[in-house]
Amino acid sequence: MDIKKELINQKKSKFKGNIYYYSQITFSYNSNKIEGSKLSFDQTEAIFDTRSFIAKNNELIKLDDLIESINHFKLFDYILDNVDELLTKDMIIEMNKILKRNTSAEEKPRYNVGGFKIVPNIIGTINVINTTAPENVEKEIEKLLNEYNSNTNITLEDIVDFHFRFERIHPFGDGNGRVGRIIMFKECLKNNIMPFIILDDDKLYYMRGLKEYESDKMYLIDTIKHAQDLYENMCNKLLNFEIK
Repeated sequence: MDIKKELINQKKSKFKGNIYYYSQITFSYNSNKIEGSKLSFDQTEAIFDTRSFIAKNNELIKLDDLIESINHFKLFDYILDNVDELLTKDMIIEMNKILKRNTSAEEKPRYNVGGFKIVPNIIGTINVINTTAPENVEKEIEKLLNEYNSNTNITLEDIVDFHFRFERIHPFGDGNGRVGRIIMFKECLKNNIMPFIILDDDKLYYMRGLKEYESDKMYLIDTIKHAQDLYENMCNKLLNFEIK
């Protein structure tokens, strides 16, 4: 069974216990948590099920965490609806718009939601990594997309390399990591490669992989292959399919 077709078919039902349900909740919880969300896995599941959850005593919940959890569900559906489409600049911008819609960032001009960054940004707070200057983002994104889309046989290594270069450009005022990770999931599905979800538990390995990529690509590739194994194991429990 083709996991891409299965996810698309299951999207219509949202039946508990299938791979679509697992992917939606696991992806939203982990990708948002990597970026600082305080929502728990159980709260994320409740939001997906009922658009509500019970907060713990005296627990402060940021409205943005709640909105971005819901928006990530919509973003996952968006990549399923467009899974076989060519990755384009407009598609990537649309992904960021979906993620940041109705958040506080949308109200702040400095984040320029709906377009590329207009204020310089960096990666990290210790051992800071500089990113592409705002005035060069569009040119660098177009160059990256042209080179990536010119490949006739996309491999996992191509997708990982795209992710590294995308994150170093850091094209948006916010949401770069989450957009970058969901692009990898989409492109794996499109190219019949086992997809994966980076878990917050592996955040340190993932961040190290991005930091060390230019000197040793295997840090990041090994982290992603571990994530593939975890996702494949879950798929084997929830459906019967084979991807080569």
